[in-house]
Amino acid sequence: MQAESPDALARAKRVRLMLFDVDGVLTDGRLWYGPSGETLKAFGAADGHGIKLLMESGVAIALLSGRDSPAVAARAAELGVAHVLQGIDDKLAAFEALCKGLRIPAGETGFMGDDLVDLPVLRRCGFACAPREAHELVRSHVQYVARAPAGAGAAREICDLLMRSQGTLQAALARYLA
Repeated sequence: MQAESPDALARAKRVRLMLFDVDGVLTDGRLWYGPSGETLKAFGAADGHGIKLLMESGVAIALLSGRDSPAVAARAAELGVAHVLQGIDDKLAAFEALCKGLRIPAGETGFMGDDLVDLPVLRRCGFACAPREAHELVRSHVQYVARAPAGAGAAREICDLLMRSQGTLQAALARYLA
């Protein structure tokens, strides 16, 4: 399933800051609890590599999550993601504060979210996208719905789309073809 608005690529071309929700976007949304009550999360390697390539192309990355998890902090550190906003009840307020702090207008941001709590940011950012499993109301408010599943390629698909729209994808891939 792929849904793309007519202006999706034009919106993607303007993105200077891309934000990702975590549960249901960078993971499949399932929460695993270990014997001591710790939360375990599985992240897709391809999604992580896409995020690194997108950062290298000049797009800033942020993670914006309602939950607070050491696993997310560890994954963000591994990828070099500098902006990690966790335990956020009001995602829109956190989004606006980040945009203000980075001096990036909302119209030059993208956000990938999957559930109702993500709608305020999805409706405010310049390029809204969602994984295919996202709530149907969320899917109706985005410019792009990924074909790949959450936690298994959806974020990579968006990273590649952004780089393709900005003309940086071929340069990012060139080192692997040399």
